[in-house]
Amino acid sequence: MTLNDFLDEWNNPKNTVEVQTSGSTGVPKCIRVEKQRMLNSARITCDFLGLKAGDTALLCMPLDYIAGKMVVVRSIERQLRLTTVEPSGHPLKDISTSFDFAAMVPMQVYNSLQVAEECEKLRTIKHLIIGGGPIDNDLQQQLRSFPNNVWSTYGMTETLSHIALRRLNGENASLWYTPFNTVSISLNTNGCLVIEAPLVHEGRLETHDRAEIRDGKFRILGRLDNVINSGGIKIQAEEVEEMLRPHIKMPYLISKCSDEKFGEVVVLLTECPDLSFVKAICCNILPKFWQPKHYLYTSHIPLTGTGKPARKAAEEWCSMQLRG
Repeated sequence: MTLNDFLDEWNNPKNTVEVQTSGSTGVPKCIRVEKQRMLNSARITCDFLGLKAGDTALLCMPLDYIAGKMVVVRSIERQLRLTTVEPSGHPLKDISTSFDFAAMVPMQVYNSLQVAEECEKLRTIKHLIIGGGPIDNDLQQQLRSFPNNVWSTYGMTETLSHIALRRLNGENASLWYTPFNTVSISLNTNGCLVIEAPLVHEGRLETHDRAEIRDGKFRILGRLDNVINSGGIKIQAEEVEEMLRPHIKMPYLISKCSDEKFGEVVVLLTECPDLSFVKAICCNILPKFWQPKHYLYTSHIPLTGTGKPARKAAEEWCSMQLRG
């Protein structure tokens, strides 16, 4: 979708626009969302960040998904001066100006940090919000000394982008997300986050994100879908990945497959061809019951259109390989 395509849809008489979900937990689907709620979401974010008319913004994300669309809607709502570049892994490559606001996925930020000229441009962005995937400790450490405001976002297509932010740099850096003041949070019986955000979503929204709440803030433990129940021991895939992250530099993903004895077992899928090396790390680092039973090599970890791990596709691929 081009910017003109989106603006044509935004300016038509209908009160909704079509948005594609990322498909991180299954097949991507299209839903329709209300333009007025998108404007509400845009206003909340702009007010929180203190953006004002005439400020500059960068659009470097695909317009098929909510994150890209909301950059445009924020520009409309707050009369920002919008610059667009083709979505890519190096969005600042051909940029010669600085911006008051930009939104990126972790992969774009990581790539920009690897090129000195792009890194300097990244540091000049006054408000950089990062969403669409997890931010690992190494990336967070590289951003901690940035002079301006760098934020991690929490949200989803159904909440029209984010409903909470946490600072990644400066003295206010935190692992805990602060919801906007129009948002209420709680936990359901499964320990998953429940969101009430009437300005952007009608009714209660029960997520599949296991969370912890403290003093009105929250942190995400992992997806309920990504819990591996192995012989009665519940293993959170994201926690295993986080423990391995300092030790395995090539892309990898923790998945699962069915097992006659244990019900489910841990599978590690990696782009590292030396599986014995990866296994040795897991045996040294992970608790015994977290250690993968199977190690599989792939040339490409499956990803969604927004760069998130495509866990359902990975699980199906692992099961097929192990059956074969």
